Amino acid sequence: MAFRLGCAQRAWGWVAFGILLLAGCRQVPEVPAETFDLAIDAVALVDAVSERRDARTLYVRDGRIARIEPATAPRLPAARRVDGSGRVLIPGLWDMHVHVIYEPELTATMADLFLDYGITSVRDTGGLLEPLVPVVERWRSADVAAPHIYFSGPLLDGSVVVYDGDDRPEIGIGNGDIERAWANFARLQDAGVDFIKIYELVAPEVFAELTALADAAGLPIAAHVPLSMTADVAGPRVDSMEHLRNIELACSDEATALLTDRRARIAGAGPGGGYALRSALHAEQRPRALASLQVDSPRCQQVIQALRNTIQVPTMRLNTIGGYSPLARADWREALAQLPESVSARWLERAEYFAGLMAARATDTVDWNFALVRALDAADVPIGAGTDTPIAQAIPGYSLHTELERMVDAGLSPRTALAAATLRPAEFFDLRDRMGELVVGQQADLVLLDADPLEDIRNTRAIALVVLAGEVVRDLTLR
Repeated sequence: MAFRLGCAQRAWGWVAFGILLLAGCRQVPEVPAETFDLAIDAVALVDAVSERRDARTLYVRDGRIARIEPATAPRLPAARRVDGSGRVLIPGLWDMHVHVIYEPELTATMADLFLDYGITSVRDTGGLLEPLVPVVERWRSADVAAPHIYFSGPLLDGSVVVYDGDDRPEIGIGNGDIERAWANFARLQDAGVDFIKIYELVAPEVFAELTALADAAGLPIAAHVPLSMTADVAGPRVDSMEHLRNIELACSDEATALLTDRRARIAGAGPGGGYALRSALHAEQRPRALASLQVDSPRCQQVIQALRNTIQVPTMRLNTIGGYSPLARADWREALAQLPESVSARWLERAEYFAGLMAARATDTVDWNFALVRALDAADVPIGAGTDTPIAQAIPGYSLHTELERMVDAGLSPRTALAAATLRPAEFFDLRDRMGELVVGQQADLVLLDADPLEDIRNTRAIALVVLAGEVVRDLTLR
């Protein structure tokens, strides 16, 4: 009797809430304790790890992917629903190589432009702390919609500095000896940098000290190959290498002679003139290296094998611009019009100027970059996506999609290109447990597309919705 009475009492309680118990103490279906913030219904899920998962509903709560269900499952309550039928959802995209203060006239609009193109995270690879830190703090503030930003502070260069403010923006600082390197590194730590960036004129002993300091502090390291070293020696000591720069010098059969010459020139350099020195060495040694270079030579294969644990950020958009002028793209002028007029007019003029300078050397450079990227991929060297925005008319956000196209043009699969803009950046920062995939628990940085990028990488441009940390920041689904 006590059992029957208890049952009756529970039944009357449910009636009070408008729920009919048909018989006895039937179990009530589980209902979520609270409403989800966002649901994207009947969408295909695509990332660089899993096979495509069609007809899923993805739920977001508190900035993270909270649940993934078959679209046929009963709908769970959500404050906002988006119809994903016929569309594809991918993780938010990264640009691994940007300089947000390089063009001061563009800095204020960069965050919006990146989000317009589905870029939800960026890695700033060089800027002086004084102007850069306030921008980082503004982007990270709660009342601003901006990509997640990770910054290195200034380029850590040598006794002479390439980007010293003389005819080029000042984004580098000198590290002429180990004591200066210690002081600079301590200042970067105090500023809260997320990684460090080592540049081209640093000496081998200073390079060794900076990498040791970063390792001890748990900071990732990005670098150009210092001209006083070779890629197979420097590469294994860092977490990413930028632009494929100076790999051709290490791959050359004349690698030892070229290195000896570079070291002598750098040792004899006086104060100042870092940009001119770097440019002269590149102009003299690159053509000499490329003249007889074969990517499948024993020497080059040795260099490539040495880089198997170092992410390569090739900036293909930049490296192949001699053969792929942005003017050739039907939508580039339209995208350019989004920039401040003073910037767009100057960039258009420069693009037109450089488009008329196509030469055999540019063709050699394009061919080398394509061949090297294919060889790196074949050797399972990890490849990351970066653009060097805004250098060389790189429109923020827009240029990342061009970068992915160039990677596929070089021979990478669309899946590998997608990994370059999602997984590899997360690996650089040891964030794979939080970013890069469409699985429960990951940060809800999401891009909804009208077509599948694994079928055609150009489909990354077909953006319908952008979600940043669970918040819809761009919605074109009703267009």
